[in-house]
Amino acid sequence: MAGAIIENMSTRKLCIVGGILLVFQVIAFLVGGLIAPSPTTAVPYTSVKCIDVRKNHHKTKWLMPWGPNHCKKLKDFDEAVSRQIEANDIVFAVHIPLPSKEMSPWFQFMLFIMQLDIAFKMDNDLKENAEITLDVSLAYRDNMFDDWEEIAHAIEIRKLKCTFGSPKTVESEGRHYDCDFLPFMEIGSVAHKYYLINIRLPVNDRKGINVGIGEIKDIRLVGIHQNGGFTKVWFAMKTFLTPSILIIMVWYWRRITLMTRAPVLLEKVIFALGISMTFINIPVEWFSIGFDWTWMLLFGDIRQGIFYAMLLSFWIIFCGEHMMDQNERNRLSGYWKQVGPIAVGSFCLFIFDMCERGVQLKNPFYSIWTTEVGTELAMAFIIVAGICLCLYFLFLCFMVFQVFRNISGKQSSLPAMSKARRLHYEGLIFRFKFLMLITLACAAMTVIFFIVSQVTEGHWKWGDITIQVNSAFFTGIYGMWNLYVFALMFLYAPSHKNYGEDQSNGDLGVNSGEELQLTTTITHVDGPTEVYKLARKEAQE
Repeated sequence: MAGAIIENMSTRKLCIVGGILLVFQVIAFLVGGLIAPSPTTAVPYTSVKCIDVRKNHHKTKWLMPWGPNHCKKLKDFDEAVSRQIEANDIVFAVHIPLPSKEMSPWFQFMLFIMQLDIAFKMDNDLKENAEITLDVSLAYRDNMFDDWEEIAHAIEIRKLKCTFGSPKTVESEGRHYDCDFLPFMEIGSVAHKYYLINIRLPVNDRKGINVGIGEIKDIRLVGIHQNGGFTKVWFAMKTFLTPSILIIMVWYWRRITLMTRAPVLLEKVIFALGISMTFINIPVEWFSIGFDWTWMLLFGDIRQGIFYAMLLSFWIIFCGEHMMDQNERNRLSGYWKQVGPIAVGSFCLFIFDMCERGVQLKNPFYSIWTTEVGTELAMAFIIVAGICLCLYFLFLCFMVFQVFRNISGKQSSLPAMSKARRLHYEGLIFRFKFLMLITLACAAMTVIFFIVSQVTEGHWKWGDITIQVNSAFFTGIYGMWNLYVFALMFLYAPSHKNYGEDQSNGDLGVNSGEELQLTTTITHVDGPTEVYKLARKEAQE
């Protein structure tokens, strides 16, 4: 009877806590689905063919596609042939943004992909494994009457992957190849109002530069940037969640420091997970509104990598602390086989990111996937990281299986234990199963919402209400992992209350010679965790 009352009390209190967290979780999804616009916007640009008639093509001279000082334009390449204008005298110019618009720092980043319109011609066919050489320049200005200031200039090579769906005969001349999109440019800040791209296709028959690339009719770009409205919602969430996690971290660590013992490994790992979550939450992006910080994309990747590495390490250590014997527990060195793949995989992904976005800090046109060596190197890092991830999940599944087998063995012997000892194990088992359920739910929701966001059109319409699925995915999953860390620190914080001598370690039977294989070294006389406290609070009565 008393056991049933205790179980009902603990279940009810956990349901209240779970209900409150669920309300915040729903709010996080609704903020993205109903308030924020779609995360990104794609804008198509068609380049304007300009004539550069100056000697030596001095590259500090910028050619504008429109406006009061626009360049001399070509309608098409047939006009260039009739006017005897050489390919080296043609510049493809793209102004960002479109006329009568401005870019904004709220857009956060710009990503551009390129599409080439290549026509089939019998005497100028596209060779197999052809490569195109691009002489590209990027400039900015903040006023329509200012001079253009150069940001970057580079000579880039891209491989052409094109197919032709018709027989290559005279009748098929003029039809276009179906070519894959090419990575063109990525820049990690949008600090200026106007940008200008000049693209040249230098031709050198002797060196084989831009020979056998077919007849290029047009160069099209697709620019992708973050929506300003979504950025404001995202910043607001970060600003709200940062003090929330900081407060629970201070409370959690204060509970630990009130104990007469030193912090145990699991407590340290949970606190480190809170630090990594806070590292993601701190809204340093606010500074990107006033400063040209092109490294923010790389910095964001590093922050996420630290959090995920810490989260994966926590799952391993959490399982291990519930199954290892007294000699192996509470030592990080005891987990080197499981944590090792996490460290190796994270390091590989960090090197890959540095080879991509690290280089783009100096050259925004660079892409590691454009060369054979770069592609092989990138694939090697990704494959090694994938192997490490598979090894990690094998270790994790094996450890979870061992813990549940250990739990099953303990549950069969619970009736023969003393009341305090039985409550100790029941609380321990309950909190483990409770956290496993939450973890599986969080992982499942992450995967489900990711799949839904990929297969849907980006929004759902219910009558007059439009739900932005992609925005709901970002804000909802971000809020969910914050709540997960919040719940961990709340449920696993040691209690500062004294439960009396009758529930000390001696009463639990530690001194009787019985082996406590399932305890986590947190539930000492210095204070149980919140979940354990809920399970045993009525014992004094």
